[in-house]
This record gives sequence, C-alpha cells and structure tokens, in this order.
Amino acid sequence: MVIQKAKIRDIVSIMLMYSSCVKGMLLSGNNQWNETYPNHEIILKDISNGTYYIAIKNSEIIAGINIDENQDKQYMSINWKDKNSNFLVVHRLGIKHEYWSGGIGKQLMTFVESLALNKGCNSVRLDTYSQNKSAMGFYKKIGYNKLGSIKLEANKDLYYCFEKIL
Repeated sequence: MVIQKAKIRDIVSIMLMYSSCVKGMLLSGNNQWNETYPNHEIILKDISNGTYYIAIKNSEIIAGINIDENQDKQYMSINWKDKNSNFLVVHRLGIKHEYWSGGIGKQLMTFVESLALNKGCNSVRLDTYSQNKSAMGFYKKIGYNKLGSIKLEANKDLYYCFEKIL
C-alpha cells in the first residue's frame, strides 16, 4: 500500500471510496456520515489545500484522510494534554468497507504520527462520533486517549475528542 497526497483527478475515486465507507457505517448502525458528508466540495478543498492523502493498493484508492492543523472551535472546550498548541488534526478518515479489517486504519494513523513528528508536532488530535463504537475502540487500541466530548451537529449525538502525545 502507498500513501500519497491526493490530486484533483482522484476526486471520483475518493468519493466512491467514501460511498463504500458510508454504506458500511450505516449497515453497522453508525449514522455518523451519510450521502451529504463527506462531500465533493469539502474533499476538493482538502486536496487544494494540500492536506488530503490517499491510500492506494493495486492501483485502487482504498482510503483517504485529511491531516492539518485546523480544529473545530468546539475543541477549545477540551482540556488537551498537549499545551504547546503544536499538533496535527485528523479529519475524514475513511476506508472502503471491504478493507475495514485489513489494518489500513493503523497504517494511516502511523503515517499521520510520522508526519506530525517530521513537522515537529507534539501530538495528534481527532474526534469521532459517540455512536461509532469501532472507531472509538480502534483509537484507544492504538494509544489515543479520550479527553472529552463536543457537540458538532444539532441533530446528532456527541463527538468524542481523542489525543495522542507523540
């Protein structure tokens, strides 16, 4: 598997990957994402910003992730362990449903952590939907600590914020 920055020409394959991911989420009872999010416009903006990465296996885009320094304003309510404000934030980590059990998520997060260290960052932050039990278990398993919750959408349950000190 290769992880690299996405290009605009990858958008159709990226959106097909998210479609597969969303279908898998809905089948497992997780309504964190739907047909309106993540959407074409958001991912194009991520790509244009140079912060969106794709995982490619056998010439197929099987996963994607946005990695930047931007956190939602709701993050300010969390008592982060890293007080240096030198961190990266993970957004929109998605994996094609058929690859969910293949270790792709761990490889992506290892990539994120290496990128953070190379940029001189002290930590990685992210949030995940409180109903996304598999994601919460995954992040805890790879060393992320749940530090609190935030409300990102009026019609959704809480999102849990995680951090890993590197």
